[in-house]
Amino acid sequence: MQPLAERMRPTTLDDYIGQDHIIGRTAPLRKNIENGIIPSMIFWGPPGVGKTTLAKIISSESKRPFYTLSAVNSGVKDVREVIDNAKKSQFFNSASPILFIDEIHRFNKSQQDSLLAAVENGTVVLIGATTENPSFEVITPLLSRAQVYVLKELTIDNLKQMLNRAMTLDSIFKTFQIEIKEYEALLRYSGGDGRKLLNILELVVNSIPENPKVIDNALVELILQEQMAVYDKGGEMHYDIISAFIKSIRGSDPNAAVYWLARMLDGGEDVKFIARRLIILAAEDIGLSNPNALLIANQAFQAVNVIGMPEARIILSEAALYLALSPKSNSAYLAIDNAMQLVKQTGNLSVPLSLRNAPSKLMKDLGYGKGYRYSHDYPNHFVAQEFLPKEISNEAIFKPANNQKEHEYLKQIEQQWGRKYSK
Repeated sequence: MQPLAERMRPTTLDDYIGQDHIIGRTAPLRKNIENGIIPSMIFWGPPGVGKTTLAKIISSESKRPFYTLSAVNSGVKDVREVIDNAKKSQFFNSASPILFIDEIHRFNKSQQDSLLAAVENGTVVLIGATTENPSFEVITPLLSRAQVYVLKELTIDNLKQMLNRAMTLDSIFKTFQIEIKEYEALLRYSGGDGRKLLNILELVVNSIPENPKVIDNALVELILQEQMAVYDKGGEMHYDIISAFIKSIRGSDPNAAVYWLARMLDGGEDVKFIARRLIILAAEDIGLSNPNALLIANQAFQAVNVIGMPEARIILSEAALYLALSPKSNSAYLAIDNAMQLVKQTGNLSVPLSLRNAPSKLMKDLGYGKGYRYSHDYPNHFVAQEFLPKEISNEAIFKPANNQKEHEYLKQIEQQWGRKYSK
């Protein structure tokens, strides 16, 4: 017999619960599906919010063949076999089949590269599912060919709706008299994961011999007395604990940092995932106040790749403590965000002629490179000249933070540039 979660998997958009922002009645994706316009796309969101289900519904509603691969146990050979089968299944003017790849972030570059041609020429429509930010985990050429949709955590109302739907519509459960007097424990143990919620409901209902079956918090906790894993690296706790870990380091608390690190390691978290987050934190939250932090974090990432557990815990501990005890600055983070915002506001401003290369006589005659001064020919390897487009000539994009190291940078800027960037 199929598990309850599988029996209750929605098969139409009308039955699908949650994600109204992308498949609500007037949402763009829903309109595209109803009109048969199915672009390649990537669903990004936490576990149990319906990524796989939505992909299957899209296939069903658009009447397209559905191929599926799991990035956990599939390689380039599997991808090519599916693409070959997709080519064979296509007939004149038939719609391209859908290739669904679960956990696409686990595909390496060569595996993702193997998808490019088939996606680009329309042999398949790719739908990828990921719990990780696709900007970091999916190669740019593939990402540029797919629309990213962010699936949100299910709300309490969404989760209650799933429970009530199961109790009233499931062929087995509707033969029982089920009453949920208290929802809190069911929702808490599920961690916001719809699939896990239905699995818990099935376990609890099957553990109650009598009918009617009355469910309250105490009963749920008693039945789940062994409790589901305190740390679920695929669930909501994964996001909560990594958040606590990062915030503890940002907040310069070494004790909290190693505590949350231990929680993740004890729960079986991927050490490379932890190390990657340390690299990001070193640049975002420490930055120029201690440039060695990024070197330490990167070396820690390389080391855990080579060493693995259990010794990797020592490397991660050293890195986490070093970062927690480092002075903090987000000036580099703010600088690039300021620059990106400025680019959006001002558009494609012309590169000053003095900064342009002049590989041909024509370019030299047009003034390319004219007036450029080679910094190394001047005292202290510096000479004041214009490096920004004239429209934003005096824009102070980088603003040193209030720490010893960046005070030195500020002094350097003032000595070299005077009042140019003083506003």
